[in-house]
Amino acid sequence: MSHPHAPKGIWKVIGASSAGTLIEWYDFYLFGSLATILSAHFFPGENPTAGFLKTLAIFASGFVVRPFGALVFGRIGDLVGRKYTFLLTLVLMGGSTFLIGLLPGYAEIGVLAPLALTVLRLVQGLALGGEYGGAATYVAEHTPDSRRGFYTSFIQTTATLGLFVSLGVILFCRQQLGKDTFEAWGWRIPFLLSIFLVLISYYIRVQMEESPLFAKAKSAGKLSKNPLTESFVHPENRRLVLIALFGAVAGQGVVWYTGQFYALFFLQRVAKVEFVTANLIVVYALLLATPFFIFFGSLSDRLGRKPIILAGCLLAAFLYVPIYQGMMRFADPLNQPMLVALVFLQVLFVTMVYGPIAAFLVELFPTRIRYTSMSLPYHIGNGVFGGLTPYIASSLVEKTGNIYAGLAYPISIAVLTVIIGALLIKERRHVRLADD
Repeated sequence: MSHPHAPKGIWKVIGASSAGTLIEWYDFYLFGSLATILSAHFFPGENPTAGFLKTLAIFASGFVVRPFGALVFGRIGDLVGRKYTFLLTLVLMGGSTFLIGLLPGYAEIGVLAPLALTVLRLVQGLALGGEYGGAATYVAEHTPDSRRGFYTSFIQTTATLGLFVSLGVILFCRQQLGKDTFEAWGWRIPFLLSIFLVLISYYIRVQMEESPLFAKAKSAGKLSKNPLTESFVHPENRRLVLIALFGAVAGQGVVWYTGQFYALFFLQRVAKVEFVTANLIVVYALLLATPFFIFFGSLSDRLGRKPIILAGCLLAAFLYVPIYQGMMRFADPLNQPMLVALVFLQVLFVTMVYGPIAAFLVELFPTRIRYTSMSLPYHIGNGVFGGLTPYIASSLVEKTGNIYAGLAYPISIAVLTVIIGALLIKERRHVRLADD
């Protein structure tokens, strides 16, 4: 997908950044994609529902810790550089994912198994907390201002493509090994494969140059001496961080995790769709919807980031209940095309809120504190508000007995975001990053 005014070397920058970020998302989402199987290996088998909810809680812990990773690695990124920071996060993510594939289960080491799994999940969360901000900032600082939404939207595809690849690898291994073998030990293979993908991505990234805007600010002595203080203590920057979080990213986060993860859990555990079929439904929906990240990112260069993000949140809030009612209707008897269409519609909302979000965030903050300032609201919005969606929604269903009760959480957060965003967000798509 070329563009006549593409700056020299931009596709190499996007390719190197996207490849590494895709692999990190692949690593991160393997855990969620295999939650039902992991729960059987890392918790006692007497109460499968309790084990599944505990596994979701460990899954969620990786999201909760992401803001801390944003603070740690954001600070390093603003002091040392974008490139070397996301090399470090790549190694941490790949190493922890590989070790999950080697970890003994509850039957072998008892309570140490879920404890060790939690520790490795926390390392994953810390690493991802530093990865996204670095990759998005790195790409944005190479792009022309008028096409920022278009070029950064390629980074936005990596989260969904990472989930897509994780599901694809899981399904391939499951089909090749068979159900019993895969659930016994074959689930480890996707985790172990991660180390090879990380090594390839590291080799690609290590050859890249530093961001030109960061290099310029460094040579001019304009880097922040304390990016954490400047980002979160200075009133004006702190206000922007809070507006970004509650007026855009919190809603974006719950829409993302409802449309892709909670939809998968709902199909498997509530609608009782068979494991392979449920995963294939999500895979097809992701494949069909992924080009719309680019579409809405590019559209935001003309219409603005704000109207597209808030429209996606509003549509999701109004349509989730009928969509999930439709999923129940078409699950029994199984109508796979209709289920794909209903999940696709949810992922379409994801592309609306997520496609423009990188451009929106980098435009809010100056170069000297951009990595730190944009990373924190992104990872609180996605890691805490969004990442807790499967756990909170599943818990609400379990507690109330109402299979649609879980939707109350993402709907309420999405509506809150629309209200705050409409009142407080100012459109900044025309801002020049080089003027910071």
